[in-house]
Amino acid sequence: MGMNKRRVLLYPFALIYGGITSIRNKFFDWGVLPTYKIQLPSIGVGNLSIGGTGKSVVVDYLISNFKKDFRIAVLSRGYGRILKGVQIADEKSTAATIGDEPFQFYSKYQDIEVVVAEKRILGLKKIKKLPSKVNLLILDDILQHRYVKPTTLVLTTTYDAPYVSDALLPSGNLRESKSGAQRADIVLVTKCPEKLTVQQIKFFKERLNLLPQQKIFFTEIKYSSTVLNTLTKKGLTKLKSPFVLVTGIADPTPLVSYLNSLGLDFIHLSFSDHHQFTTQDIKKLKRVQGGGDILTTEKDYTRLHPVLKDENLFYLPIDMAFLDAAMEQEFKAYLTEKIKLN
Repeated sequence: MGMNKRRVLLYPFALIYGGITSIRNKFFDWGVLPTYKIQLPSIGVGNLSIGGTGKSVVVDYLISNFKKDFRIAVLSRGYGRILKGVQIADEKSTAATIGDEPFQFYSKYQDIEVVVAEKRILGLKKIKKLPSKVNLLILDDILQHRYVKPTTLVLTTTYDAPYVSDALLPSGNLRESKSGAQRADIVLVTKCPEKLTVQQIKFFKERLNLLPQQKIFFTEIKYSSTVLNTLTKKGLTKLKSPFVLVTGIADPTPLVSYLNSLGLDFIHLSFSDHHQFTTQDIKKLKRVQGGGDILTTEKDYTRLHPVLKDENLFYLPIDMAFLDAAMEQEFKAYLTEKIKLN
């Protein structure tokens, strides 16, 4: 079934869904449902889509760039975890107990706090009691969780599939109306082409039609030339071929395209976002692997590492890069000022 036909058939259900989410948002706007304004300096990251806009890469960037000056705590829902309630990451934590993305942050940055909670306000109360005296909070996937309000809200959307071109669930991928973007202080456009012209940037801004006070920045994905595991590292082009690419993310297209652009020989096994790998999945992976290596994302590595040998399993680090240094400096300066004003 074509995308347009699917959208038409599901449009009545999208209208119902849109009505429900609109009423909910109005209740927050009118104060019928309470919103707790976070007292700590805080940066929230969210999106309108159900996934694939690069939120975790943005959170990673924020941690990396602000951890030198602040004691950071990351607060997340911990999607897909087996333990419920408020959990504080520690040496006993795994991707299964706190979620793959929170565990990725905890494993990578030992000098931050990572807390997961379905109800973010309960997580906030726990963070306040931590002895580490957190003075900067980063909230992951917070846009629709309106019971708490961060100092600054960053909305992520991709260049190729911006929210203005999408439709509400189940006709499209939007979790709420496009008007929800008006709550953001910053719109961060992710996964941009390497070179954008001034005209392309202007046209994109016109499409979004942001409010005067909203800021917009453009970023791209930067892949490392080195793959890693807990034992060693080696060049991406040195992987034993044909290697197996394993992805459990919302949109593996940019990664697949990048590997193809290098002329690498690989077999791609694609799973759904946050997929919990089963015994059958691992058996299939080993059958396909043959004598080659296995390459995965940093997030998927947290779930595959406990069940596969490290000598053949690697992940490819990625970073977020702004289109130019001046844009990045403006982004950091804006956030720093908002944090200081809190």
